[in-house]
Amino acid sequence: MGYEDDAVITFGLLVRQRRQELNMTQEELAHRAKLHRTYIGDIERGTRNVAFKNLVRLCMALHVHPADFLRDLRWPSRYAK
Repeated sequence: MGYEDDAVITFGLLVRQRRQELNMTQEELAHRAKLHRTYIGDIERGTRNVAFKNLVRLCMALHVHPADFLRDLRWPSRYAK
């Protein structure tokens, strides 16, 4: 598994964690983000790569800035400045 796969899995875990902090079901998040519930489940399991537009929708529905999610992703040191 490569860095990209790890990032997708970590992002999904962050989405789930934030959703649960807000006591929100996957169905509620899907409705607020205008996405399908199964899409939310796929994201949370790390089996779905999220399009940028959907990332923005998720962040708006979860009341979090996209940079806050991305900041928590591990970044390989060879790409860090």
